[in-house]
Amino acid sequence: MKSFRIGSLFGIPIKLDLTFLLVLPFFAYLIGVQIVPVVGVLNEFMDAGISSDAIASGSTPWILGTVAAVGLFVGVVFHELGHSLTAQRYGFPIESITLWLLGGLAALSEMPEDWKQELNIAIAGPIVSILVGVAAYGLFLVTPTALEGIASQAVIDGTLFVLGYLAILNVGLAIFNMVPAFPMDGGRVLRALLARNRPYAKATQQAASVGKLFAVVMAIFGLFSNFFLIFVALFVYIAASTESRQVTMKAAFEGVAVSDIMTPARSLHTVAPETSIATLIQRMFSERHTGYPVLDDGYLVGLVTLSDARDVKPVERDAFTVSDVMSTELKTIEPHADAMTALERMQQDNIGRLLVIDGHGDLVGLITRTDLMTAMNIIRESGAVSGAGEARPAN
Repeated sequence: MKSFRIGSLFGIPIKLDLTFLLVLPFFAYLIGVQIVPVVGVLNEFMDAGISSDAIASGSTPWILGTVAAVGLFVGVVFHELGHSLTAQRYGFPIESITLWLLGGLAALSEMPEDWKQELNIAIAGPIVSILVGVAAYGLFLVTPTALEGIASQAVIDGTLFVLGYLAILNVGLAIFNMVPAFPMDGGRVLRALLARNRPYAKATQQAASVGKLFAVVMAIFGLFSNFFLIFVALFVYIAASTESRQVTMKAAFEGVAVSDIMTPARSLHTVAPETSIATLIQRMFSERHTGYPVLDDGYLVGLVTLSDARDVKPVERDAFTVSDVMSTELKTIEPHADAMTALERMQQDNIGRLLVIDGHGDLVGLITRTDLMTAMNIIRESGAVSGAGEARPAN
């Protein structure tokens, strides 16, 4: 997501995604056009005594819609702060809180595998949302007395509308988030409860299956009621599938080091800096490799890939050498690092290989996405991943 920082709370960066700038006016519009029916609900169930005539004309609906929409997203920030501060208490750093198309997203550095910790982190957000709703309702109750004599009736009615709306929405947000649709808060609560008496990976798979089922139901319901629910359902389905796959892979790679599955240096195909690009491409074709470590007198000096080579025009490939196009900003990993760490680094940097370097800076191997996927398939096919969802490295 493309985002920019707008500030920080409790040392946690608060960011706005570009999609937020699109959804905020949309929410403001939706609230503005629903002034009259919402006032009816507030008057009936909260005895608000709001005159819709005073706030439903002119530009007032759009002003109130904007204020309520901003207030809603402030509540979302508090919701995510609930998750974040609880996670920090357990020692999990929070990279940022981002407001985007579907609300808020707290970026935890890693998810806890202790079910009690995950349970407390998951329910903290909805609890904060309820507290925000209660606070809004408290202000709603004192507003008529507090503003009487110092503000017009239209201002009082508008304030009551916003506060009443936010009270209902924040409580509604808490309830909606507790739906057991993993990876929403309720789904994480479900996984935490499942993980009490079964392996974490198995609990994740089961919670993800429930989440995907809810996503399908949510999408069908959205077709006949609220189109926005379809986007939420799509996010839930994709996120549940992705996290389930990540956790399963992490479990499968438990105890597997990079050195276990890398291609060792003695078996690597390498090139010299003075190799021409034409020769390099011919080697790539015959050896069916798309990336080569570059060694100069046995010392690692770079990495050259097919994407580097194809930037050179065909007529110039005899004149250019590997040293002209190779990358010297190398992505490396230690041989004793976890295999899952290697995969996460590749995903983070959007690359297909990592050079394996020992403590002296010498090249000892190369690990690729293909190596990791092959190892994963072998672990699965050999039965190293048990039906209970636990994973063990294959011998």
